[in-house]
Amino acid sequence: MNAIKNKVQLIGHLGQVPDIKSFGEGKKVAHLSVATNENYKNAKGEKVTETQWHNVVAWGKLAEIAEKYLVKGTEVAIEGKLINRNYTDKQGMKRYVTEVQANELLILTKKA
Repeated sequence: MNAIKNKVQLIGHLGQVPDIKSFGEGKKVAHLSVATNENYKNAKGEKVTETQWHNVVAWGKLAEIAEKYLVKGTEVAIEGKLINRNYTDKQGMKRYVTEVQANELLILTKKA
């Protein structure tokens, strides 16, 4: 059971082109914004779609793949773990962020 204590699996669409940053020695990080949709009928029988946005971070080889192949609207499957971090912004306010650190990425959109 240790392998599933902090595990996230998402299938969704990219909301924008991945934000790629490079560091020394050729290391890269990609920040992705992935939307997942849940469809259901409300009490009146009307179809409702709720969209949740997820911040995803991919490092190294996955960041290179994201940079090369991912565009806005691409459907992806991501597996990873939740990461919580905090930082102080330019105004001195402490900010808290929860994101998915990807360890696997599968492109589901067929190539045109």
